[in-house]
Amino acid sequence: MKTIFLDLSMGASGDMLFGALLGLVKNKDAFIKKINAIGISRVKISCKTLVKNGVAGNKVFVKIDGQEEWRAVSKHSAVSRHEHRKLKDIENIISKLKISKTVKENANAIYQSLAQAESKAHACKISQIHFHEIGELDAVADIVGVCMLIEELDVEKIAASPVNIGGGFVKCAHGVLPVPAPAAAELLKDIPIYSGEIKEELCTPTGAAIVKYFVKEFGNIPKMKIQADSFGFGSKDFETLNAVRAFFGVSGAELDGCRACEEIVKLECNLDDMTGEEIGFAFERILENAALDVWITPIQMKKNRPAVLFSLLCQKERADFFAELILKHTTTFGVRKETICRYALERKIETKKTPFGAVRVKTGFAKNISKSKPEYEDIKKYAANFDKKSG
Repeated sequence: MKTIFLDLSMGASGDMLFGALLGLVKNKDAFIKKINAIGISRVKISCKTLVKNGVAGNKVFVKIDGQEEWRAVSKHSAVSRHEHRKLKDIENIISKLKISKTVKENANAIYQSLAQAESKAHACKISQIHFHEIGELDAVADIVGVCMLIEELDVEKIAASPVNIGGGFVKCAHGVLPVPAPAAAELLKDIPIYSGEIKEELCTPTGAAIVKYFVKEFGNIPKMKIQADSFGFGSKDFETLNAVRAFFGVSGAELDGCRACEEIVKLECNLDDMTGEEIGFAFERILENAALDVWITPIQMKKNRPAVLFSLLCQKERADFFAELILKHTTTFGVRKETICRYALERKIETKKTPFGAVRVKTGFAKNISKSKPEYEDIKKYAANFDKKSG
């Protein structure tokens, strides 16, 4: 599968992520021309190839009315220059842009997570949140630009290293706050983070929101064939190169002679005091929340009681969610968890025309392997219609 790995050892910001991903597309100039034509009022985006610490990379510049916006590099407060926007104002701006529905949905979802984090950090309703730095048009450009690049690269998996958040204090619209700022800290929950010797804000709320939304796996770089890599530079310079590095390539079944073994979780419990109807209800609740698989096995328990083993498979990051569902909808007092390794074919679903109508066909593939089958529910529907006509 097409995979991106982000090295976040110097944190993440909107412009750094933008620059890193921009270096992965075939024609940077064409993309810059494209994003400048989508209709972000008053905004002009450009990119320069710079050399820092002996390494070439991309620095994205966003100008508002011909002036580059403040990106937290000035020692003076720039709040007076900012137009404080609410979430509905941002959504209105995004809705008018000449971008795909998917890019709009992704950009709005990122801003929604930013609003929720700000709301929790400042103990107020989302409708009362006024975006300051992250509400500026340059932040809109960064977020929309990242969403457009991910769509253009057509990636299926985005992974990243743990995030270096920096340290010390940061000056923002609310005053001088410790790193990470409260909104960034909220967004970084459940994401592995650390702090090094640099006493500066390395991961901004915008960067944290983008990473939280798109990255589904954190750790070392996965087994992959690299086809391109790129550096996206930040505005500040340190002894260590201040950049996000992005790797693009293929992983999983597209690797020659290899199908990647992915770690998933198996949850299970023994049930000897539930009726078939109750077990069926719990089974349906699990399925409708998109578990990878669910099954029930007859077993014999202590005191010679007949019972069932209730089992499911899910992604590692959703294990706690499904464990809570099992505890809520069954009589068990405990759920066992086991991490297992699964070899799986890459999958795609295509709609095929048949004499009966459109049928979805699932195809699994790897090197030298390909198998397809129609979706059962589609076949079932047409078979039922055929029976009615025959009758």
